[in-house]
Amino acid sequence: MKFETFFKLISYAVVVCGFLSLLVSGGIGFLFGVGFLGLVAAAWTLENSRWQLSDRWGTVLVVLAIPAFYLVWKFRLASVGVGETALAGMLSRFILGLSLIKLFQKKRDRDWLFLYLMAFFELLLSAALSVSPLYLAILVFYLLITAIAVIAFEIGKSARSLPGETTESGQFSERLDKTPFRRLPTTAVLLIVAVIVFAAPIFFLLPRVGGAGFGANQNGLTGMTGFSDRVRLGEIGRIQQGDETVMRVKVESGDQFVTGLRWRGIALDQFDNKSWRQSRPRKQTFTRSERETFLVGSRFSKPKLVFQTFYMEPMDTSVLFALPHPILVQGSFLEIRKDEDDGLTAVRTGLERINYSVQSDQSVPPPEQLRNDGVAYPADEFKKYLQLPEDLDPRIAALAFEVMGNRSNRYDQAKAVEEFLQTRFGYTLEMKASGDQPVADFLFNVKEGHCEYFSSAMVLMLRTQGIAARVVNGFQQGEYNETAGVYVVKQKDAHSWVEAYFPKEKVWVTFDPTPFAGLNENDGAAAGLLAKLGNYLEALETFWIQYFVAYDNQEQKSLFRSMKDGFNDFQSAVSDGVADVQLRIQQWWAEVRGDAGVQASLFAIGYGAVYILAGGALLLIVTYGFRKLRKLDLAAIVRKWFGRKRQIGIVEFYERMVKILSGRGLKRDPFQTPLEFASAVGIPEAMAITEKYNRVRFGGHDLSPAEADEVEDLLSRLDRPDDSA
Repeated sequence: MKFETFFKLISYAVVVCGFLSLLVSGGIGFLFGVGFLGLVAAAWTLENSRWQLSDRWGTVLVVLAIPAFYLVWKFRLASVGVGETALAGMLSRFILGLSLIKLFQKKRDRDWLFLYLMAFFELLLSAALSVSPLYLAILVFYLLITAIAVIAFEIGKSARSLPGETTESGQFSERLDKTPFRRLPTTAVLLIVAVIVFAAPIFFLLPRVGGAGFGANQNGLTGMTGFSDRVRLGEIGRIQQGDETVMRVKVESGDQFVTGLRWRGIALDQFDNKSWRQSRPRKQTFTRSERETFLVGSRFSKPKLVFQTFYMEPMDTSVLFALPHPILVQGSFLEIRKDEDDGLTAVRTGLERINYSVQSDQSVPPPEQLRNDGVAYPADEFKKYLQLPEDLDPRIAALAFEVMGNRSNRYDQAKAVEEFLQTRFGYTLEMKASGDQPVADFLFNVKEGHCEYFSSAMVLMLRTQGIAARVVNGFQQGEYNETAGVYVVKQKDAHSWVEAYFPKEKVWVTFDPTPFAGLNENDGAAAGLLAKLGNYLEALETFWIQYFVAYDNQEQKSLFRSMKDGFNDFQSAVSDGVADVQLRIQQWWAEVRGDAGVQASLFAIGYGAVYILAGGALLLIVTYGFRKLRKLDLAAIVRKWFGRKRQIGIVEFYERMVKILSGRGLKRDPFQTPLEFASAVGIPEAMAITEKYNRVRFGGHDLSPAEADEVEDLLSRLDRPDDSA
């Protein structure tokens, strides 16, 4: 392959890398991508032909492209998404359009540089759009290809500038074609590895703020509702029909695997037969401490603390999800607000990834204790949790009374309603219940629905019997990925459940009347090869998000903590290993002494002798290998290399002498040689040092260690104040 062909091929590869980064990030669609690749192939075919655009026409088209794309954007002549997503899509098409113009043009050096610059902008734009690990693979490939292209560009440019080169025709000389340019990939790989080796520690030592870019899943999450202060029946069900990832949650607790978790979002207390809302959305504001923590609650008397870390995809809500009863929140927020229903919110934009940590107290009084809770509710404070629509179907109260039967305490009454709804009704995502009172239609006619209808029915049934209750919207725990150690929560995990209040214990207790068919809980075990492969890919994406996209102070501390734990584990393993060896030696010596009988003693002596012979053989092999290495004279090579460095350091002793004498007012004139200067000074130490300097500097001799020590002694004597000429 000629150098010119190689250079163009590698330069086209840079352009394709930039294009692929936009494709995997969602900046452009599949059909647009196929069309772009077709045009790139056409541009390659037309290289060095008369059909290429001239430099003048290429410049004209670039200038005209700017107002053309602006008009397309201004008047929405092409569908590229909405909001910031549309802007990113239009920028992607604009940059790719400029690249195509240059590809079809007769190219000079500046045009290739323009293409490299466009590819770089495409990588930057993609970084704001994607969290996919595919982007990481493309980025590494881009760095490799671009390094090769830039080196080849400089080689070609330098070769064309040599005498006899034809720069105007653009042809490379035969001498350039014979250069070993095929070694460029190896050189580029070494450069990239060196950059990674030096940059990786800096990357992990200097944390960034999480929440980069516009994000993935833009079309699926930015329009998601169901977590505001007013929610219509059916909105959670619509969310459940999607399969996009909403968040990933890492849980740290005493249990290795926790089931039945619910990521609490927002609680609602007022119902008008068709929608739920918050009656008093007043919120208490919490400011951030110096450690980026927010104290939002208090512990119970016997706390059961669970620590959670959330990596949230862009969502059109300000809600912060957490396990019930959060105590401490840690994150890069300016402030956090908590409403009267224990819901947490923070100011954020819809197209921003965030990560934060929460410490929740999961302790709940035992059933026996809850059954004894017969304290009356404070009239004013809990009035809103007993609210019922004025025209509520009276059959709901009658049904609740019938289901509760002769149960005399709130806990057993709530469990009876929960079990009744779980076992007597069917689960479906179809919106079958309708009319002016869809909950009544669900209970007495359709008898099928999704979680919103079950939770709404239970709250209404409890309230008709004087039990304070509220609806809570959030997510189920999701699928546990053992490889990544996180729960992967998707839209289909959206859920609604019930909380009932027990005034004596001052605690809200969770009840979930949804049938088990509507609960997406799993045991965390992946079934089949494809499922395991999916787990590995999800783990890779989680690692990419955790340590690259959302890496901040929290992750930095976690990483250092893991490194410290790893070192402690290694130290413990070494200590245990040494103790085990000592114990084995003691046992062996006891057997040799005959503590276990003559036969055991002989056997111990025998295998002891075998170990000694094996150790001796190993020592002989190591000694033989060491002698072979000595014959290679590697030690001499190393000594020579270090000796050369020592020589460089020793030659500096003359400069030290000149500096000392200058401090005493004896300065060397520019025209004086070292020996002339020493003679003019007339100090014996200066003369001796100068003679050794001349022998080392100009005679090619090395100072022996004794001579080096002598020089140091002479310099020390020369530096004493009482020594003078």
